[in-house]
Amino acid sequence: MECPRSRGAARAGVAVSTSAECTIAKPLATALRAAREGLVKRWLDRIAERVTLHRNHVFPTEDLLDHVPLLIDGIADYMEDPADEITADMSVVAKAMELGELRHQQGFEAHQLLKEYEILGGILFEFLIRQVDSLDQDCEPGDVLVCAHRVFRAVAVIQQATAMHYLRLTDEKVKEREDRLRGFNRAVSHEMKNRIGAVLSANEMLREEWIGSDPVQREKFTAIIARNTDGMQALLKDLIELSRTDGEAGGGARNVMLHEAAWEVVRQLRDFAEARAVEVTLAEDLPEIEVPAAAVELCLSNYISNAVKYRDPAKAERWVRVEGEKKGGDGEIASEVVVRVRDNGLGVPEEAREKLFERFFRAHEGTVTGEEGTGLGLSIVRETIQAVGGRAWAEFSDAEGSTFCLAFPYAEGQQG
Repeated sequence: MECPRSRGAARAGVAVSTSAECTIAKPLATALRAAREGLVKRWLDRIAERVTLHRNHVFPTEDLLDHVPLLIDGIADYMEDPADEITADMSVVAKAMELGELRHQQGFEAHQLLKEYEILGGILFEFLIRQVDSLDQDCEPGDVLVCAHRVFRAVAVIQQATAMHYLRLTDEKVKEREDRLRGFNRAVSHEMKNRIGAVLSANEMLREEWIGSDPVQREKFTAIIARNTDGMQALLKDLIELSRTDGEAGGGARNVMLHEAAWEVVRQLRDFAEARAVEVTLAEDLPEIEVPAAAVELCLSNYISNAVKYRDPAKAERWVRVEGEKKGGDGEIASEVVVRVRDNGLGVPEEAREKLFERFFRAHEGTVTGEEGTGLGLSIVRETIQAVGGRAWAEFSDAEGSTFCLAFPYAEGQQG
């Protein structure tokens, strides 16, 4: 920046003041406040160009969008009077922390958060350069540097408040995941220990002479070995799937159209469903959007296979149907896509519904025979869909069967 009235003085070698007193701070701060709505709009547009979110989701509520100009007010206040230090108890810091929480919820990376404020700083400096060039008053080159320093410091303080709150929430999430991982490891170890113990005990019994001469007893202990080895195999398969999906939850995940992901799952489970006389169908109006293939296919595979397992043998027609819709947002902009897997099976006992997505919980254990499972399937669905910013739940009504759902964020531009 260079003030027009100072150019001749600078060329003539006239000394300029670097004092904290700045003759142009007040008019520049006034101009900044007056232009804040337009500056926020430019900031929003620049952020939207860099991320997959639609611009309506960068600042997703009117309340938040109304609060964002307060950040610019805080910068203008500090530029005008640096004695008015930006402190932790000021409203501008509260709004900065609010933005940090939003970005954490939206799954932004830390570098994206820092880049937002780099963009804001650039927008403000471009604006102030134009304002300085149009000033109709005397000023010295040092005044321009003083104002620039104040703007830089104010942006840095607000950026720090946003980033610190974002990192605090991230640390809490990491700690929560570590606690859940420790609990998960204990549960898996306990499950494997029990199954290995059952196999070893049954094997020892088969070595007894009196067992060898009794085919009924021999079949009993052989079945124990087979059941527990199958259980361990299923558990290991679930663990491998969980680790594979965790690895693909980031930006390197493969995306496919939703109907392609659903059709691939139906194809893989076709023989399994036909052997149990269950018809699996897809709704024709599934939303035409791209989805993370590994995550969605794993979730739908668990939902559909469970629906087939717990079909109602008493019914002549047994079916499972996959449906989907866009929900939320304004006009044609949807905030998320919801996929539902409906069935007319046995349903879920009311007392078991709250624990459905807990690890190692089996709603029909002891009531349905012939269907092995680890109780990890639905917990893996929950972990997987949460890893891509979504959620999983079940719905029940007085009618037959049950509906298992998953939802994940959607922004305009994801459609095929």
